[in-house]
Amino acid sequence: MNERALTGLKVIDLTRVLGGPYCTMILADHGADVIKVEPPQGDEVRDWGPPFLERPDGARDASYFLGANRNKRAMSLDLSREEGRAVLLRLLEDADVLVENFKPGSLEKWGIGNDTLAPRFPRLVHCRISGFGADGPFGGLPGYDAVVQAMTGLMTINGDPSGGPTRMGTPVVDLATGLYSAIGIMMALHERTRSGLGQFLDMTLHDSGLALLH
Repeated sequence: MNERALTGLKVIDLTRVLGGPYCTMILADHGADVIKVEPPQGDEVRDWGPPFLERPDGARDASYFLGANRNKRAMSLDLSREEGRAVLLRLLEDADVLVENFKPGSLEKWGIGNDTLAPRFPRLVHCRISGFGADGPFGGLPGYDAVVQAMTGLMTINGDPSGGPTRMGTPVVDLATGLYSAIGIMMALHERTRSGLGQFLDMTLHDSGLALLH
């Protein structure tokens, strides 16, 4: 049997684009059973090409999408509908980890926020990834890698004097947030072996961008 470090861990992935999928990619690479739940129209990153890989049914997926979502199983749910939320709750019954990057307040609006999930699934580690969190002066605002690079000062330490602050070539804030989220999830799972309880992890692009300025 080819078991890896996270074999037996069940992860429900409600994320899109990069920060969240990069986090769950790391978990999947090390053996976790990651179920990626996409909206009916699919994750928009499927169209972020070229290059593309053609599927047998004639559709195609961007290599950008395939790289960040490798080793995962995929399904589609409309969480704005009661039927879709009911399926999600069934998936969570034996899940260890939930990772999502909806705008803060979205899951609460649908009645499946952490205040609802934590009492129902006390062992669940719920990781929310957002731009700035739900509170504070920027609370609830959407976050984008390039914007956060500028806001945190990362651009000011890149480039040259003639051109001024310059965006870094890779989406370092998204990638760092995915890495910090994976680390946080591992910490929470380790603590669960003592307490038997899960945790809510509030991960933000802004915090991760600032952390890279060490």
